[in-house]
Amino acid sequence: MSIKNILPLSIFIVLIACSQPKSELTKEIQTDLIEKAEVTDLHSYANMNEVNTTHLHLDLAVDFDTKSLIGSVKHTINNSKKTTKIIFDTKQLLVSKVLLNDTEETTFTVSEGSELLGNALAVVINENTKSVTLFYNTFPESEALQWLTPQQTAGKTQPFLFTQGEAILTRSWIPCQDSPSNRITYSANITVPSHLMALMSATNPTEKSEDGTYSFEMTNPIPSYLIALAVGDITFKDLGGKTGVYAEPSMLEKSANEFPEVKDMVVAAEELYGDYKWGRFDILVLPPSFPFGGMENPKLTFATPTIIAGDKSLVSLIAHELAHSWSGNLVTNATWDDFWLNEGFTVYFENRIMEKIFGTERSDMLLSIEYQELLHENDDILSGSHPEDTHLKLDLKGRNPDDGMTGIAYVKGALFLKTMENAVGREKFDVFINGYFNHHAFQTITTEDFIAYTNENLLTPNNSDFNMDEWIFEKGIPESCVKIESERFKIIDAKALLIPEMKSISDLNINKEALTTQEWIRFIRQIPAGTSVKKMAELDKAFNMTNRGNSEVMAEWYIQSIRKGYTAVNASMEAFLIEVGRRKFLEPIYTELAKTEINLSLAKAIYAKARPNYHAISFNTVDEILGW
Repeated sequence: MSIKNILPLSIFIVLIACSQPKSELTKEIQTDLIEKAEVTDLHSYANMNEVNTTHLHLDLAVDFDTKSLIGSVKHTINNSKKTTKIIFDTKQLLVSKVLLNDTEETTFTVSEGSELLGNALAVVINENTKSVTLFYNTFPESEALQWLTPQQTAGKTQPFLFTQGEAILTRSWIPCQDSPSNRITYSANITVPSHLMALMSATNPTEKSEDGTYSFEMTNPIPSYLIALAVGDITFKDLGGKTGVYAEPSMLEKSANEFPEVKDMVVAAEELYGDYKWGRFDILVLPPSFPFGGMENPKLTFATPTIIAGDKSLVSLIAHELAHSWSGNLVTNATWDDFWLNEGFTVYFENRIMEKIFGTERSDMLLSIEYQELLHENDDILSGSHPEDTHLKLDLKGRNPDDGMTGIAYVKGALFLKTMENAVGREKFDVFINGYFNHHAFQTITTEDFIAYTNENLLTPNNSDFNMDEWIFEKGIPESCVKIESERFKIIDAKALLIPEMKSISDLNINKEALTTQEWIRFIRQIPAGTSVKKMAELDKAFNMTNRGNSEVMAEWYIQSIRKGYTAVNASMEAFLIEVGRRKFLEPIYTELAKTEINLSLAKAIYAKARPNYHAISFNTVDEILGW
């Protein structure tokens, strides 16, 4: 939706930007960041190679009545090339005035733009310009912002707001140079209703302020997609060490009880790959409409409540977001074509953390589940309109970066690293990874940078002929891929094969109390194609699949039930789809429903009720699936 089609709000409050914190970085690192090699980001209008933001300060009021953010953003800039304009990315927001150096009003223009990238906002500056302050407001439609009614929260009494900027949505709540290639520090003054708390990906309070005003600082440079804000009826509990959890009051104890190992995960991660450089690692458990499992906002990971299973069985997601503190947050993909550098490293690192905390058997089951998912997704992509999307290095010109957020980046990327580890040996590979994180700390890199660094620091010194090109630039999963097997899964597979011909549930010889979540997922996925509705009902009665309470297991069960025509799940599935906005679950369930006319009608009826609860990231995906 372009700016010209949105009516401006009648209320506009101007709050003057003020402070700028000192950075924790040395002047040498800051200089390196300013003088980094030029990168072309086709998903940003910004002219960062001519003039770039080094720090931004937000001064915003959060208005739940109008569903808008109102105020200003002050950009401290580096104009080393003495250019006469600076270009910012904007989308679904209205800029009313721009000041240079706090006092001098200047002119600006907004391009017609596009549905995908939004609009280019060009501001006239001069060689003496040190700062650019833009006064603006967002709209209810701004895609990064999800405004929740009290009924959409756990407590049902107070509204809630959260942002989701990855990949290119930060521009819809902050006019900025919205590219991962430009890292910045930031600070903020945020005003909210006094009975609510504000949190950001920065230093955070642990108690509500009396007047609803909060100040924040992030003194390490981060890409724009990691600037995050949440506002709601939020409370805090310390988990020990450098860790804690935020949640709505009714969810706080459940959340804290789910995460006792988080502090141990931080220790394990540091033992593997060096110091945690962000101070604290806290978790905010959001309402269920959050579109992702988690988002690695530095200092404050956003997490879905669907991981609160009551048995700590889904905490690998927290290990994943923690791993991002190194891969993604510390070392960042320079463009969205290089997305695998964020996620492939993170899945690999996550698996190493889980191995260190819970043992090889658990980590192998986790990676085996992901490998199975990858094989299906790889086949789907190869048979689709963009088979080249099975490359690690992507070409997303003219396309949404979300198109590259597939299992290829995550799991093929991780298996690439694990296969390389097998080729050179874990000891040498760990030395390499430590060096990689240290050498590129607080920088962005391209895939080509990675190849050069890996050849120089790992493969050539060890006389290895490991073929990186077949992983990075070729389609599919290479034959050289390391094999991921689980002995416990072999046992589960054998039991699942018995289902169509079983005379009773006892024939399966399953101790339902002893199986892990991963084993249940594997079991459901292996239910044979010929299984009757009657056998599905027997499984459901014996193991309470439909209303189990574990979102991962339930989602898999819904998919199998749709395939087998087991309609007894429909009421439960409808309630799940209306409440849960996590795209990981929505996409496969709606895709399965869309395969037949009768189920497509059911899906559309459910979606009409559910869509208002979803974040734009989720409903954009489901819209396409259902032809909405």
